[in-house]
Amino acid sequence: MALSEIQIKKAKAAERPYKLADGEGLFLLVQKNGSKLWRLKYRYHGKEKLLSFGAYPEVGIAAARELKRAAKGVLAEGRDPMVHKPGRDFEEAKTFRAIATMWHENRASSLNPAHAKRVWSRMEQDVLPVLGELMMHEITPPEVLKVIRKIEERGALDISRRAKQCIGQVFQFAIASGLCDSDPTAHLRGALKPRPRVKHMAKLPLAQLPELIIKMERYQEEGERRSEITRAALTFALLTWVRTKELRFAKKHEFEGLVGDSPVWRIGADRMKMGREHIVPLSRQAASLAQDMISKSEGEYVFPGQKPKMPLSENTMIYGLYRLGYHGRQTVHGFRGLASTWANEQLVEVGEPPMWIRRYHEDWVELQLAHSEENEVRGAYNAAEYLAPRRAMLQDWADFLDSIGGKARNIAVLRAA
Repeated sequence: MALSEIQIKKAKAAERPYKLADGEGLFLLVQKNGSKLWRLKYRYHGKEKLLSFGAYPEVGIAAARELKRAAKGVLAEGRDPMVHKPGRDFEEAKTFRAIATMWHENRASSLNPAHAKRVWSRMEQDVLPVLGELMMHEITPPEVLKVIRKIEERGALDISRRAKQCIGQVFQFAIASGLCDSDPTAHLRGALKPRPRVKHMAKLPLAQLPELIIKMERYQEEGERRSEITRAALTFALLTWVRTKELRFAKKHEFEGLVGDSPVWRIGADRMKMGREHIVPLSRQAASLAQDMISKSEGEYVFPGQKPKMPLSENTMIYGLYRLGYHGRQTVHGFRGLASTWANEQLVEVGEPPMWIRRYHEDWVELQLAHSEENEVRGAYNAAEYLAPRRAMLQDWADFLDSIGGKARNIAVLRAA
């Protein structure tokens, strides 16, 4: 018996996918997530095959039956409707552009909106102009590699890898939906240009950090106010693990709750490398320093430059480290590496029999550093995620700096005596 519109609308998701038959091999597959997909079961040269006509309600009953009739007509001519598409609408439904759109819409709600926009923008710029109008089964590994090579030519090796990843995800979505049989990106392993060796920013061994802290505290420049601002900026960067650009343009209104128990610094998406807001929980030491600098600043910037209403210049902090004797040994960006090394080396003993585990989860460290997350499921987070454990981690770090700085001062006093 043919299906009715009301039957389809009332069909609910169940523990397992199930079929609602419409006749002559056409049926509606109701998935566990509630999606409803049109399928046509047919035989070609003795082999049973499945043809997909899209999802309900985008493809209604009448459209699905018309596509079935067209497919049957192709079959009667001795041709496989999987290869010889029945009708323009069906052809368009199986282009890479159409399937990529379905893939993106299916997952967009689970992603950070800014991240979802970036992903689709990369697809429109680099992938769709080449693959968009091709049928899924027509796309071969060389066709995909052509897309990748074009991106590599402009030196964007990270973007080329992300493009390959997205293309592969579109094909995996199509395979799961019965729209194609294979993923051409699976054959590209080893074909992409290798990333150049990463040049890490200079950083000291942790054992030399106490000496750096003492030198920073004694930093002197051409004037006491300038010295104070440079000292404060260097110290604040060390306490918060942020990038130089993020700190230089810090504005007073970005700081919240400095006199409370949960002070934060809210950095806008426009200043972040990954284009999303970053919330920095502040230790007591960082909050006190921010409060002091805000009270003394005449303009909107927390760390003003030579002109009070302008931000700190781009080279002030790194030149400060040069004056302290750390040229080629320590950069401001390298503070992040020092902090990350410390955090990743902290262990705690638990259980019986005892075992050692990380004190700070790797996600807390990576989120505090505002690193890119290539795994998009882990990357789709709320900006405030892990705020409490990150606050505890930064407070431990600030207390550690105080501790080793105090010990270094005591040793210096004893040596001078």
